[in-house]
Amino acid sequence: MNYVKVFEKLGKEDIPIAGGKGANLGELTNAGIPVPPGFVITSETYNKFITKTGIINQINDMLNGLDINDTLELQKVADDIKNLIITTDIPDDIQRVIIEAYNALCLKVDLDEVVVAIRSSATAEDLPDASFAGQQETYLNISGIDDVLENVRKCWASLFEARAIFYREENEFDHSKVLIAVVVQQMVDSEKAGVMFTVDPSTGAEEMLIEGAWGLGEGVVSGIVTPDTCRYDKINDKVKSYLVNTKKTMFTKDSKTGSTIQIDVPDDLKDKKVLEDSDIEQLVTLGRRIQKHYGAPMDTEWGVENGKVYMLQARPITTLDVIPEDTQSLDDEERVIITRGLGASPGLVSGTVKVIKELDELDKILDGDILVTTMTTPDMVPAMKRANGIVTDEGGVTCHAAIISRELGIPCVSGTGEATSVLKENTKVTIDGKKGIVYEGDFGGDKDSEESTTTQTNVSAAPLITVTDVKVNVSMAEAAKKAYATGADGVGLLRTEHMMLATGTVPYKFIDEGREDELVKVLVDNILKVVDVFYPKTVWYRTLDAPTDEFKTLEGGENEPDEANPMLGWRGIRREIDQPDILKAEFKAIKKLHEQGYTNVGVMLPLLHKPEELRQAKEIARSVGLEPHKDVDFGMMVETPAAAIIIEDFIAEGLDFISFGTNDLTQYTLALDRNNELVAKHYSEAHPAIIKLLKSVIKKCKAAGVTTSICGQAGSKPEIVEILVEAGIDSISANTDAVPTIRKIVAKVEKKIMLEAAKKALMDE
Repeated sequence: MNYVKVFEKLGKEDIPIAGGKGANLGELTNAGIPVPPGFVITSETYNKFITKTGIINQINDMLNGLDINDTLELQKVADDIKNLIITTDIPDDIQRVIIEAYNALCLKVDLDEVVVAIRSSATAEDLPDASFAGQQETYLNISGIDDVLENVRKCWASLFEARAIFYREENEFDHSKVLIAVVVQQMVDSEKAGVMFTVDPSTGAEEMLIEGAWGLGEGVVSGIVTPDTCRYDKINDKVKSYLVNTKKTMFTKDSKTGSTIQIDVPDDLKDKKVLEDSDIEQLVTLGRRIQKHYGAPMDTEWGVENGKVYMLQARPITTLDVIPEDTQSLDDEERVIITRGLGASPGLVSGTVKVIKELDELDKILDGDILVTTMTTPDMVPAMKRANGIVTDEGGVTCHAAIISRELGIPCVSGTGEATSVLKENTKVTIDGKKGIVYEGDFGGDKDSEESTTTQTNVSAAPLITVTDVKVNVSMAEAAKKAYATGADGVGLLRTEHMMLATGTVPYKFIDEGREDELVKVLVDNILKVVDVFYPKTVWYRTLDAPTDEFKTLEGGENEPDEANPMLGWRGIRREIDQPDILKAEFKAIKKLHEQGYTNVGVMLPLLHKPEELRQAKEIARSVGLEPHKDVDFGMMVETPAAAIIIEDFIAEGLDFISFGTNDLTQYTLALDRNNELVAKHYSEAHPAIIKLLKSVIKKCKAAGVTTSICGQAGSKPEIVEILVEAGIDSISANTDAVPTIRKIVAKVEKKIMLEAAKKALMDE
């Protein structure tokens, strides 16, 4: 039994016993690369531990019959299994070998109790990444055999995080066949650390990309720290560019407790260059050697202690993109990265930077400019239409800037944290909305070429037929033709916010001043552009759902209340019940369209949490002569946990359809702000609680004959789409750019379901 393997006894072929991390550390060590010494507690050891102690039977019993969609039960089982592993003594023969390996490491480095890092190392590399979600744990600054043994058990236990169990069950992987190794390695008390790609990870160009920050590498790897960025031209053997970023925070060892802590970077280091010439020279030399040894571009992690560079990890770069045709000629041009964020809307375009800090500056946005701001608002939509691209400090892939940019077909980079300060007014930049990068200089295309390319692609994909309808989300009437060109089966979400707020006046001011007819006309004119293009396909119009902060900047918005969190405040149906004249105006617009022969429009109410709201909205509709369920289909968004949990009460009140708003449903269920970059990493529509709510609502609606759909961001995510189609959802409404991809996924899932049904029928005969 190979309980333990020192790095010198491992190579890249040993992934089955040492995991990817352990195998590559062994490979680097044997190649003569400076790697802190250590050993791997093999996957066989973990397997021996759970079988010899007998806890494998208890684990299997706990997992047997587990309903992974019961969040409370799943979490309890996960906690029970982890606690079982952590509290179970390691058998003497296994424990003895680990103790001997740790003592040998102490002797090797001439320390009584060497401080180590203990890391999980996955062994089943052929499984999807998702099946290991939550189990790749790292424990830093561990010393003494008792703490080593405790943290080894923690690594083993991490194999049974709730999320990891959920994904393995969803992908039908046998828990007993997913093993884990543990790396025990001497800690490098890094003064500076970071990552190095031996080629440009975005383009594959022969340039090393080196990122570095102060302290341990966890800050760079996690994305908490914005590191310095160095580009090294391997062909001309020189530094091509070096970008010094402000490093606000760092991870280091607490001298008193010995534990890892996060502290503020001292003022004299925040804007100081991290990488000295000697650091860059060592890294480049090591990078060349590593790539030559593996025969492939590599992604590495490094740390510097007492002026010496140590390699802490290496793995092949597996995400090199194929360079689009319109950018293939750019390899030889300088591509200096100014800032990075989230790739929120794809495309490569150039333009002149215009930084918008106040709304009264919007007029300076001219056709082809790059709009740079903290975060966009509905007031900015006219300027966004003129812009070539958008860059924001804040927000995620579901923020306002991202959603609108995707519909307009313009690239967007969101959540940079620094764009408004590092992008200089009137300079030329190029933004890559797919990779989330902002470059110096002008070498991209324009939005017209991006739009025409997208439309051409979408049209070619449209003929594919699916039983599950694939619809499209529309935020602005002007985008209707582009949305129709996708071949979508209808509009699953037509937002009214931009129609109303684009007037520059709060809607109730029209009514207070006796100008309701003007407001109704605005709505009729805009909705008409969409329902006419899509006729006779259905268009679901969602009534007003703008938070109060979006009204404040409009004419008449000075009396809007100050709310600590507008997303949880006076918005959606709750506001329209309080101000019924706004909802009346919307229903009057729908009635006018119905009278003109547009019977393809349905009404969808947002943010409901009690059936009385649905009942009151219907009464308001009847008051203007619009009969729910007869003149117009009447539905609701399911975007609050309350609505999902008591959906049968809404069905009893009368519903034609529902549509999931997963953006809000996720943030309300998980208690986090989806636009807050500090918690963005926790935002996931694939959380077991969200999946359970979606499946439950679909099941109850199908039983009652109520049509089900989804229009939130999750509707553009393949992994969620597959779950929903298998659950029996009637339609998926995706963002314009995602419609062709989602249709292909829906078709694939439907084919899989039919094949499985056919196989079952044959077996039953």
